[in-house]
Order: sequence, then C-alpha cells, then structure tokens
Amino acid sequence: MSKVSEKIKGNWEEIKGRLKQEYGELTDDDLKYVQGKEDELFGRIHKRIGRPKEELENLIFRTGHI
Repeated sequence: MSKVSEKIKGNWEEIKGRLKQEYGELTDDDLKYVQGKEDELFGRIHKRIGRPKEELENLIFRTGHI
C-alpha cells in the first residue's frame, strides 16, 4: 500500500472536507473513495478541477499538519 493510500484510508473524512474547502466545485460523487481505487479517485478530481495528481497528493499529506 502506498503512502498516499495509507493517508487517505486513515483520514478520508478530514481530507474530503479539506478538498471541498480548497476546490468548491468538487461534488460528493467526485470524492467517493473506494479503498484500492485511489487512481480512479484522482482521475475524477483531476477531470473536475484540472489540477495535477502531485498537487492533490501534496494537499493530502498536508491535511492534519497545517
């Protein structure tokens, strides 16, 4: 399991709230998380907001540490 997967699994509700704050155009469907399908999650988010995966990963790692 990758570090991103571990971080998402343990803190998804907090991460989801943070993503909604940063990117108000995201919907609950965009942020639907299924363990093991993180690439699909990033793909939906990227499609909606057009930000690179690396930027989203950085936001995920910062969540809880700001």
